[in-house]
Formats: sequence, structure tokens, C-alpha cells
Amino acid sequence: MINLRQKMRFWLLYMILILTLFIATPIHAELLDCSQIDANNQVDAPGGCIAKSLSDQIGAGHGDEFTPGSSVYLIKRDPARSIRRGRQLFQRKFSATEGQGPRVSKNSAGDITETRALGAGLTDSCAACHGRPRGAAGFGGDVATRPDSRDAPHLFGLGLVEQLADEMTMELRAIRQQAIQRAVKGTGRKITQSLVAKGIDFGSITALPDGSMDSSAVSGVNPDLRLRPFFHEGSTISIREFITGAFKDEMGLEVWDPILCAVTDPNNPTSMASPAGFGFDPAEDSFQRPPTCSAAEDKDRDGVKSEIDPALLDHVEFYLLNYFKPGQYQVTSRAKRGLKLLHRIGCTDCHVQQLSIDQDRRVADVSTRYDTRRGIFNELFATAQPLFERIDDGESNPLQLPIGKPFLVDNFFSDLKRHDLGPAFHEREYDGSLVTEFVTEPLWGVATTAPYGHDGRSINLDAVIRRHGGEAQLAKRRYENLGAGARRRILEFLQTLVLFPPDDTASNLNPGRPKSATPQHPADHGSINLGALFLIPDEGGE
Repeated sequence: MINLRQKMRFWLLYMILILTLFIATPIHAELLDCSQIDANNQVDAPGGCIAKSLSDQIGAGHGDEFTPGSSVYLIKRDPARSIRRGRQLFQRKFSATEGQGPRVSKNSAGDITETRALGAGLTDSCAACHGRPRGAAGFGGDVATRPDSRDAPHLFGLGLVEQLADEMTMELRAIRQQAIQRAVKGTGRKITQSLVAKGIDFGSITALPDGSMDSSAVSGVNPDLRLRPFFHEGSTISIREFITGAFKDEMGLEVWDPILCAVTDPNNPTSMASPAGFGFDPAEDSFQRPPTCSAAEDKDRDGVKSEIDPALLDHVEFYLLNYFKPGQYQVTSRAKRGLKLLHRIGCTDCHVQQLSIDQDRRVADVSTRYDTRRGIFNELFATAQPLFERIDDGESNPLQLPIGKPFLVDNFFSDLKRHDLGPAFHEREYDGSLVTEFVTEPLWGVATTAPYGHDGRSINLDAVIRRHGGEAQLAKRRYENLGAGARRRILEFLQTLVLFPPDDTASNLNPGRPKSATPQHPADHGSINLGALFLIPDEGGE
């Protein structure tokens, strides 16, 4: 654990860095590699460029916590640097020589009713679709993975979503196991137990004396009780799978991953944990196999080799695990009354405002609030709080590991449960079938992510609320029956839930110069400067 002297030393260094305004190169939505735009690395490109080449970012590869320069080493011993490197990789424009393109096959042809990915991509950067606001893992383009198109979701708070879904899954499965044990040990009677995780009702499950289960009363989750929080229909379990699929389908970059390959080995699947701490158990769940895991698979695919080193995947996963949650803008008295109305008419029955994480795997939390005194560019100020502890293990750079304490996720507004919102929300698949249930969309950041709906067909918040039906029909009617003033108060509250550009948001890591005459300059309006938390100086800039 960190003792008092270590804490004082850390915060002294922290304040020195703030006072000297240690400012990193400003980062925009998509970034070029400095070495690619100037052979001598002397270009002072407006908007900045990535200081490290792709090979430098790979470093010593995946490695372990004892291999200097490896991804695991940095994650365990210089976590802010790994987050920053993941962010650079997220914004990096990949070139054809680095493997970017083609998509699903050499000619991007096939049967779209069988391979939905034929409608995806093609981009040369993650930030091409997830890059608004500027320099953020926000929202952006549409992809044609369904005939009605698909609005790209924002990725703010992604790690909190993954952790909540995983812990809720564990709670539901613990209830299932308890029911089985009671039924098997009982007197030949079946045992029915309610499925409630973090206060969310998922129906009930019935265990039979022979150890089998009746899952017919389970609601909002598959019978295996695994919450899959990614993609609107709830089809992907983990950030790591999400990234691997996006690299392949959207950018044509194929990933060999020793973790997912081991977990999905057809002959000997093995439980693994990623460097970001997600546990993959093939005995409980099925995971998406990476596009390449062996030389034989490469040969079958016309000699295409792995193009994304596992180290890069490690950094991007760790970045998204720790990515900032959305902020909150000015909350007026009218907005406060709007929140009360949201509760009163039943919107928060599904859009649950707060959920708690029992053991937080992140190494930092960033809280961003409206602040007219310290907020410069958008009257927003961010406070970064380290959530890791120093552990001396005899190495020159000590371990910096997550403290793992509980964390309250406020202004989340989701139950991570699937619901049927009626035919206005149903979506067609290419095979003609309908998808009728979708995971409740978290409302944080909703003020900044128009248009609305999973397909982006609703032009404003009022329209998407009125579009609700099915399980939300009663709440929609209550909203419509409110007076115009009451509806405006609800919308005013929702407009406080914002995304923000981290490069333009002053923070305790770089507070900027509030009285500057040139607030448009990054040195003046401040930023969320992760460089202020780097711990291994000989790794250089990112």
C-alpha cells in the first residue's frame, strides 16, 4: 500500500508538473506518425503528430511485467503511459504498407446475409468513426451493418460498462448456482429464484432436482445469464473482442492475440486474463476467435499475416478500460426538476441513474463538470484522480496496480438489460429477419450524440422519446401527457449530459491560463494531460 510519505512525494511531483504546465503535444481526432510526414522528425505540424513510430509503440511486444518496454510492463509499471499510447493508436492513421485494407476478403465480396461485416468500413483510423468531439473516443460515422444503417456509438466510459456487465453476470450466475445446489440437495422439488443483479430484475430461474435449469422466465439477457454490453443488440462481451473485430471489419487489420487465441483454441481452450484484467473463461462463455491464430490459418487465407501486434491491442484495450466517462454541464434549477420528472414518469425504470462497481479495475478516474471559474474553452473542468497503488517488487520501476475499491457510476442511466421498445425501434437484418430487443442505451453523453436511435433516424431528444413503445409505452405516454414546460425541463436536464474534447478541457493535470488573450491555443485553454502522470522517463514522449 502507499504510505503517507509516498503519497506526499507523488502529489508534490504532481503539483510541480501542474505549476510548470507540462503540456504534451495537442492531439486531434486522427493523427499522423511524425516519422512518416518528415524523415528527420523536425516538422512542427499544427495539431501535432504521434511522436513514436509504430515499431516504437510495439516496443518489446506483448511481454510480461518483467520485460522492459513491453506492453504488459508499461501497463503494470507506467499505466498512464500505456493509456496515452493506446489513445495515440486509437487516433493513428494506418497505411496500406502497415496492412490497412482490404476488409472481409480480397475483393470485399460475399453473401451479406451470412457475413454482415461486408457492410462495414473501410477506414484507416479508429477515430474516423469514433472521433467527435475532437480528440475524443466519441461518436461519428454511420456504418451499413444493417439495411437501415447504424449510428456509431460513443466510447466514453467503456471500461465502466464492461465492468458493470461482468459483475452483474457474476451475480446472476451465483444465484443460478445457489438454486441448483438447493434443488439437488432438496427433497425432489424444483427451486425458483429471482434474478436480481445490482438492483436490476432479470426475471427468474428454476432449478430442477436433476441439476438442469428452466430459463423460460429469464428476461433481458440470454439463458446463459451473460450480459453482453457491446453493440446495440448486445452481442459482444469484452472490450478486447470489440477492438479485434473493429480492426478487422472496419480497417482490414488482422490481429493475432495470444489471449483470445488460447481462450478459443478448438482443441484445448484455456482460461486467460488480459493485461487490463478481464477474465476469459471458455468453460462459461464462448468468445470470438481472432482472424488469425496459426500459420495454417494464415495459409488458408491466401497468405495474409497478422498485421496488428498483440502489444498494440493491449494498449488500446487498457486505454478504453480507463477512458473518461462523459461530463455534466450546467445543472440549473429547471434541469434538477427535469431529473425528478424523469424518475416520476418511469424513464429511470430502465435508464437507471446509478450503478455501483464492487472492484474497480481502472487506474484512474476523470470527473468533468461545469466550472465557470476554472473551465476555459467550454466552461468545463476535469479532475483526474489516480486509482493505483505503488508496490515495490525489487524492480527498478515498481508496480503500479489498481487499488480495486468500489466505485459509484453516477449519471449512467442504463440497466444494461435488453428491452423491446416496439416496432419503431425494430431493425432489419440483411436476411430479412427483425432484431426486436436492444440493450438500454446509457444516457450519459446524450446531449452531444444526435441523431438518436440505434439507427440514427430520430433528429432530436424529444423525437426519440416519442418514438418509444413496447415496454416503454407507459413512460412515453406520461411524457406526452406532461405540459410543454415540464417536457422542456426534462430535455434541459438531458442537455446537461455531455461529451467533451479532452484536448480542450482544462484539468488538474494542465489547468491552462484562464486569463489568456488567446484561449484557442492549447497551451492556454488547458487539457487532460496524461503525460503529467508518466513514471518511466527514459521511455520518452508519446
